[in-house]
Amino acid sequence: MKTSISSYSYSQLFNDSFTIYDAIRKTRELGLDAFEVAEAGWKPDAELPEFLKKVKAACDAEGLPIPCYTVGGNMLVEDLDAEVERLKRQVDMAVLLGAPVMRHDVAYGVPAWHKGPKTFDAVLPRIAEGVRRITEYAAECGVKTCMENHGFFAQDSDRVLKIVTAVDHENYGVLADMGNFTCADERPDIAYGKVIPSAFHVHTKDMFLRSGSLPDPGDGWFKSRGGNYIRCTILGHGDVPVKQCLSLLKQAGYEGYASIEFEGMEPTMKAIEISTANLKRYISEI
Repeated sequence: MKTSISSYSYSQLFNDSFTIYDAIRKTRELGLDAFEVAEAGWKPDAELPEFLKKVKAACDAEGLPIPCYTVGGNMLVEDLDAEVERLKRQVDMAVLLGAPVMRHDVAYGVPAWHKGPKTFDAVLPRIAEGVRRITEYAAECGVKTCMENHGFFAQDSDRVLKIVTAVDHENYGVLADMGNFTCADERPDIAYGKVIPSAFHVHTKDMFLRSGSLPDPGDGWFKSRGGNYIRCTILGHGDVPVKQCLSLLKQAGYEGYASIEFEGMEPTMKAIEISTANLKRYISEI
């Protein structure tokens, strides 16, 4: 298993004096094996290809492959054809980066315009249709596509696997984020055991968890789908069984990248350094 970090982990540092290129150099200094690129609105669409070419060149100069390109997406917009075409263009960006995997979101909830039951199963066929069209195109380009367990609506393991099953394409799988299952009030170890066979890429993430019956902890915390309190933190400092999840990956024969995604309140650079040290140690111990 190899190590990586998402560019999103550095997002609180980005300004005129610390750019994505500084993040790439820092990633090499930390001894991580790869640099995952999160699109996250870096540039207008017209400027994105040239920008990503520069990102690719910077990663090449540091000897860092780009294992995954992550972008937004929503199969429950009214104009599905337009969204599919937009995401096909993002597949082209993954090709430009040399990324073998692209994660795109699939949905954030049942839209108001939907006629019928306001349930996950009612909109599943439309989600699967859009995703399948995208991954069929991506397969022709040599890029695998996947969904991540986030966004609350399609976050728990059963819903994730329903989507993968409905899409029914060998080119489509899961970006398995070990921390994000808590947002759907699901035990990460149990959920991880379910989705690992479909995993194309992995996020390592840690959270503090508190019962929703306790007083509101205040700033920095958010609520799970079931009303429990969550705060993202340094890898190894929280309540997510990170090492256990890594062990499950190893037992399953996963040989891809375990990518750090830090979203906490702690000072970013120190948090990344500690997260990196812990991830390397956990992998060496399992």
